[in-house]
Amino acid sequence: MVDTKTPSEKGSLLYPYGPHQGDKTNPKLDDGTSEAIALSIPFTFYGKTYKTAFVNNNGVISFDEPVRQYTPDPFPLADGRPFVTPFWADVNNVEGGDIFYRQSTDPGLLGDISQHITQHFPESPFTATWAFVATWDHVAYWGTKSDKGNTFQAVLTTDSKIFYIILNYWDIQWTTGAASDGDAETGLGGTPAHAGFNSGDDTNFYNIPGSQTDAIINITTTSNVKVPGRWVFRVDDFQAPDVDPPLLDNNCWL
Repeated sequence: MVDTKTPSEKGSLLYPYGPHQGDKTNPKLDDGTSEAIALSIPFTFYGKTYKTAFVNNNGVISFDEPVRQYTPDPFPLADGRPFVTPFWADVNNVEGGDIFYRQSTDPGLLGDISQHITQHFPESPFTATWAFVATWDHVAYWGTKSDKGNTFQAVLTTDSKIFYIILNYWDIQWTTGAASDGDAETGLGGTPAHAGFNSGDDTNFYNIPGSQTDAIINITTTSNVKVPGRWVFRVDDFQAPDVDPPLLDNNCWL
């Protein structure tokens, strides 16, 4: 089934995206990546400041170097690569879907981000001055024999002093590509996707609960900010997040 909803019809969880927002689009290439992106505002990630990022097709935003690895490893990574991963798995945008990204100082976008972060972290009022938005739109998995697609988003943002990442999960239909021992018919099993971030220093990292287990399919129902499908982290100063209980079908919290 082809996803015919426009981004604006996908609810307020996802920030606007797509070519009409000025997004660039990643090449259609298995294990591919964007070009090196010169960040107009350097991003501070646990004491280190990065000026270059890559949007990697396999669900990773990396700093300084691209990431082509398709089967995820748990954090902390032995090789110290710093990156943010909304959904590290074997994406194949040749089979389906698109990957978009942009840097933005658009007042409307920054206003929404500022409002959301201040709601989630009222002790630290936040007025965003820059954001980097990467969106994986109905992307397929490698070896797919289905029409399943995943839609998720990662946002880097700052007010020039405090730095946050926002991970948004709109629709997750598969967890694993066939080369990671997943079932080609279902996109499940094998070594499932990993979500979270790795600073590279062996101390500051976070594995979102369910990562590399079958439960990651339910990430659209989990949160650390009481918004199902959204995870928000301050990443200039690590604090282990409280994990909200899963949302039940009757919209009540456990």
